[in-house]
Amino acid sequence: MGLTDSLSAYFNVTERDSTVATEAIAGLTTFLTMSYIIVVNPAILSAAIDAGENTFQLLAVVTILASVAAMLVMAFYADLPFGLAPGMGLNAFFVVVVLELGIPWETALAAVFLEGVLFIVLTAIGAREYVIRLFPEPVKLSVAAGIGLFLALIGLEQMRIITAEVSINPIIATDPVAVLAVIGILLTFALWARGVRGAIVIGILVTSAVAYLGSTIGVTPQSGGGDLGLVETATFAPGFDSITYGAEAFNIAPLAGAFITGFANVEALTFALVVFTFFFVDFFDTAGTLTGLGQAAGMTDDSGDLPDIDKPLMADAVGTTVGGILGTSTVTTYIESAAGIGEGGRTGLTALVVAGLFLLALPFVPLLGAIPSFAPYVALVVVAVMMLRNVVEIAWDDITHAIPAGLTIMIMPLTSSIAYGIAAGLLSYPIVSVAAGRTDQVHPFQWVMALACVAYFAIRFGTLA
Repeated sequence: MGLTDSLSAYFNVTERDSTVATEAIAGLTTFLTMSYIIVVNPAILSAAIDAGENTFQLLAVVTILASVAAMLVMAFYADLPFGLAPGMGLNAFFVVVVLELGIPWETALAAVFLEGVLFIVLTAIGAREYVIRLFPEPVKLSVAAGIGLFLALIGLEQMRIITAEVSINPIIATDPVAVLAVIGILLTFALWARGVRGAIVIGILVTSAVAYLGSTIGVTPQSGGGDLGLVETATFAPGFDSITYGAEAFNIAPLAGAFITGFANVEALTFALVVFTFFFVDFFDTAGTLTGLGQAAGMTDDSGDLPDIDKPLMADAVGTTVGGILGTSTVTTYIESAAGIGEGGRTGLTALVVAGLFLLALPFVPLLGAIPSFAPYVALVVVAVMMLRNVVEIAWDDITHAIPAGLTIMIMPLTSSIAYGIAAGLLSYPIVSVAAGRTDQVHPFQWVMALACVAYFAIRFGTLA
């Protein structure tokens, strides 16, 4: 029996109306649509994590390794075609925790590790699956859109298109960073509209190449961009002289195991709040993503639930735990997996192909240092648009759905907090449902979740304000 036949038999490819070739193409497609994370995750986390001169490159390495660990579980245990990697929005929150709360990055990694362990335990006993099935539908459908708007704000600020005050940058026409960013965004959207696979990666690379060309002929960015928020002002083009080659580029010792040191710097109440918030955000983000992907793949049952959802949840939990150990933020399932599903991916072989391609990207990590720091944020704006798609599924003509969904979407970008947006939706859903005379549609546990949100805000602002 050849390799193709062995893979087909192991993953039951034929029984699920697919072929090995289809699964391979689906894996390549998913990789091309989500591989931007190899660049974007280090770009975001390097604002909070300082592991020496090679921080960006080392974060790229651990991003790959944590993603691969999670996808191997998805492939061989869950047998589903979903890709996983450190989550967008979740990595931004990691930066917020470090920069705004003043928590050492090692302690934030300890919180990620503990969150992952808790998820492994809760998934093993079926608790996560139980809660997901009781989640208010309007909140499920609105989380992605809220995160998308939040990411768009971050990306537009970092590319100097808007300022931290959310207005057009007054020097946008004379700042080559802003001008090039706009061109990069429009190019990426055009490629996406054309159906070009890997449009995001191509957009980032073309933007980087033009930026590097501009720097060689003496074009430099203007000053006066103002406070850009989460991450330091973007550089134009660092050049290839900034790249570190050899074993040093892959020595993740400064990051791996740093979470252990983080436990030594714990202030109990603050740490508990951080763990709870990571837990809170990741739980709901993963729930919405898995449900949406299951629907896209035609794998959900008559109730709209993904059967055996505890298995892909375990992949998420293991990935998060490994990520905390290696030195990156929370790992989650990627909505971009829908691209591979659209190509026919139906089994864990798709996830295995994505994992293999992530590993093949490792030797090219040193070259990432030549990418100007603003270029990866092109991806944030493009992905933000993708994440708005679920809003059409919300029953806007039903006030008990429109209010919690609308609050979830609005609060996230306006407060720069994913957790606050989710909390707003969870808290408002039972209240407006009862006020509308629909007490019977509120499950008792949804009141428990609402009270948990009240407790969260009481602790957050009563103790840490």
